[in-house]
Amino acid sequence: MPTIDSLDARLLLALDEDPDATVLALSRTLGIARNTVQGRLRRLGESGALRETSRRVNAVALGYGLVAFVSIAISQVDGDLTTEGLAELPEVVEIHSITGDADLLVKVVARDTEDLLRVTRAVIGVPGVVRTNTAVSLSEAMPLRMRALLEAAAAKR
Repeated sequence: MPTIDSLDARLLLALDEDPDATVLALSRTLGIARNTVQGRLRRLGESGALRETSRRVNAVALGYGLVAFVSIAISQVDGDLTTEGLAELPEVVEIHSITGDADLLVKVVARDTEDLLRVTRAVIGVPGVVRTNTAVSLSEAMPLRMRALLEAAAAKR
């Protein structure tokens, strides 16, 4: 993945300010050529630096008001298959390989506690899952943010 430079960061901040901005509007805002904006957006998208728009959707708007984190110990032989199996569950929204007592930390969403029970049973049913431990999020104290990092990158010239 390429490193985001100052201009890339300024471009992403401009998109953050106005997600519906056209390439022409972005080029005017930033004072750069339209082709430069198009090329950079294409490169950022193709490299994975600029992620899909669906990541911006709040799960609550889809009816999933409960968030939980599931620590999972897995069979080391089935690691990749287990991760693939977990990824097939729509309520699994993030999977991280971690160190410590568990092997994976999985963020899941559910409609309510009864639905969480269904989701955790589905997680336990994935081949390779040995043991789980679930922690329910009471509130999101600070949502995922990238703006502060982009502002710091944009300031480097």
